[in-house]
Amino acid sequence: MAQDLTPGQRLARGVSRHMTALGFATVEEFIPARGLRVDVMALGPKGELWVIECKSSRADFQSDSKWQGYLEWCDRYFWAVDMAFPTELLPDETGLIIADDYDAEIIRMSPEDKLPAARRKKLIQKFAMDAAIRLNRLRDPQPGLDGAWLS
Repeated sequence: MAQDLTPGQRLARGVSRHMTALGFATVEEFIPARGLRVDVMALGPKGELWVIECKSSRADFQSDSKWQGYLEWCDRYFWAVDMAFPTELLPDETGLIIADDYDAEIIRMSPEDKLPAARRKKLIQKFAMDAAIRLNRLRDPQPGLDGAWLS
């Protein structure tokens, strides 16, 4: 199965495994708002929300012009890259995670910028709904006559 994953998806898998070990739940390719899609959204045991963007190459990082728009949707923001990535490209004011297909390690903790309570509540509800819908799709890929509730 690993051969079917893109390099970014492999990083996301390793990051998600590490976050799970830290007591977080994760949703990959999470959409916090229209026009945004984060690679990994992590929900911590105290309700903290972290965004982790996985970058598999210099070109992948340099083509990402939307990352600063993600900052208002999380308490902490991280880049996840592999060992070969030139980490000097990454902004110092963001977190850094080194990852591979199987695990990850937080190298630099992101500064905390707490979300407003109303936005946190909305995001946690969306996180829960997205996770539940994905789980239901795994169990029953054709849930109803039209499946409209899944969109």
